[in-house]
Amino acid sequence: MSMNNRNRGKNTGDDTLFGSEKQISKLKLAVEDMRYLLTREYPEKAASELVGNRYRLKTRQIQVLRGASASDSQLYNRRLKHIETLNLKGKTVYLDGFNVLILLESLLSEAYIFEGLDDCIRDLSGVHGTYKRVNQTLRAVGLVASFHRKNHIQKLVWIFDKPVSNSGRIKQIILEFAEQNQLNWEADLQFNPDKFLAESSEIVISSDAWILDHCKEWFNLIGYLITEESLSVNLIKTK
Repeated sequence: MSMNNRNRGKNTGDDTLFGSEKQISKLKLAVEDMRYLLTREYPEKAASELVGNRYRLKTRQIQVLRGASASDSQLYNRRLKHIETLNLKGKTVYLDGFNVLILLESLLSEAYIFEGLDDCIRDLSGVHGTYKRVNQTLRAVGLVASFHRKNHIQKLVWIFDKPVSNSGRIKQIILEFAEQNQLNWEADLQFNPDKFLAESSEIVISSDAWILDHCKEWFNLIGYLITEESLSVNLIKTK
């Protein structure tokens, strides 16, 4: 897992898709329409195709549209389960490992990130069978450590997808970092991390919509870190 000057920055063409006020305005209107359709129980795929065609959105814009949108009942439910920093002290927190790590790596690589209707931050990266460590990986882990310390969290458990290649290696990196920095961290590999996190009775950190809809409680870590650590980010708000 050598780094070879790798990062998770913008894709070629992202500046054209997301860099102008015109494109952002179009995206906001599309998200509004998508919310309307989802609230009326249109299937997500059909709704995103309909809205995508109306606004002539490209593939990556449709990806953002899907991530940023939700129905009124989903938004209400997610807000109800979201907890504030003062409720973190002395608690155990479960962290959706690849979801959080890759999002932080993207953010630190100056890729575009997006704030959805649920105030959750998402990106356009993903794990496609293999996780590759990048230049920003350790800084990303350091930000999570800072969050842990500042909020006096009792224990933080990183959950990674077992089927993803290199998941064992990143688990090792996390545990070594925790040992060096005297952090009460655990790291676990799960075959179905989404289901595991959704069924957990602990506070969950993820920006995965399905997990947010099914978990007991969640915390918006990325939003917190952007503010708390004054991070310089390419953030696009979709509302």
